[in-house]
Amino acid sequence: MDIWLIQAFNGASLASILLLISLGLAFAFGLMGVINMAHGEFIMIGAYTTYVFELQFSGILMRTETHDWGGWFIGSMIAAFFIAGLVGILLEVTLLRRLYGRPLDTLLATWGVGMILQSVARQVFGAQNVSVGRPMWLSKGFAWLWTDVNDAEAISALKPFWEIIEGVRLPYTRLFIMGVVVLVVLLLFYYLRRTSAGRRLRATMQNREMAASLGVRSRSVNAITFGVGAGLAGIAGSVLTLIGPVGPTLGTSYIVDAFLVVVLGGVGKLRGAILAALIIGMFNIVMAKFLIDLDVEAAATVAKVLVLLLVVAFLQWKPQGLVQVQTR
Repeated sequence: MDIWLIQAFNGASLASILLLISLGLAFAFGLMGVINMAHGEFIMIGAYTTYVFELQFSGILMRTETHDWGGWFIGSMIAAFFIAGLVGILLEVTLLRRLYGRPLDTLLATWGVGMILQSVARQVFGAQNVSVGRPMWLSKGFAWLWTDVNDAEAISALKPFWEIIEGVRLPYTRLFIMGVVVLVVLLLFYYLRRTSAGRRLRATMQNREMAASLGVRSRSVNAITFGVGAGLAGIAGSVLTLIGPVGPTLGTSYIVDAFLVVVLGGVGKLRGAILAALIIGMFNIVMAKFLIDLDVEAAATVAKVLVLLLVVAFLQWKPQGLVQVQTR
């Protein structure tokens, strides 16, 4: 039972990461029909933003004589959203706006932009991967926030995981990432349902011509939506620094799974993206565990291939994805 609990947690953790990465793709593709191959580079921008924040502000933000509260990391997540979002808006205004209705052209154009951004990152930060440290409340556990830093015995007893039962240890970094994703989804629901900008986005996505005839400026909606999507990718890159190194090709390893989430969930549907991320994340982990038990070589790769085949088979049955747009 403890093994399956751990696998379920790993699947939920992977699903949360895929969901955060794919949210921006879902709305950009659903609203504008843009196949954004530069989405992985927005993830990279967010990751490098966190790296710069650690170098410049780790000893300043929310630091006292007795505790480092890790304010630099929270600040880096906010900055990653705005920096990646501004780059996304700039890309939409200068390039993508001229290519609407030409999906193959947008695919090639964004692929070229992604290569340029990777080259810029190599020139600025170097080709080698760099590591980003964790706030102490993730390295030592949340109990560190109220522990006396002069008590060496208490500090040494802190662990970077939460052991809910014997043998089942949940790393605080993964729990934090899942909490960030839940918060982002709730804010996105609020944005779509309770704000005028969100309602204009939903109206434009459902019927662009009708929305325009009622006074909605679809060009502004496109730019803001693409910027929000890029900003969400920036947040994803920021939290990914907690589980691995940062490099110019950081986002490319996640982009295929993110597109699978978008297509399986139903283009532009938030509920569909959540369901698809859970299904793909859980199935990836469970299938990899099953193949490892069978001593299959490259079990993780084989599991990804099986997930891809199952998604393709499902789309043959329901080509619009898990959640379909209700029309009459």
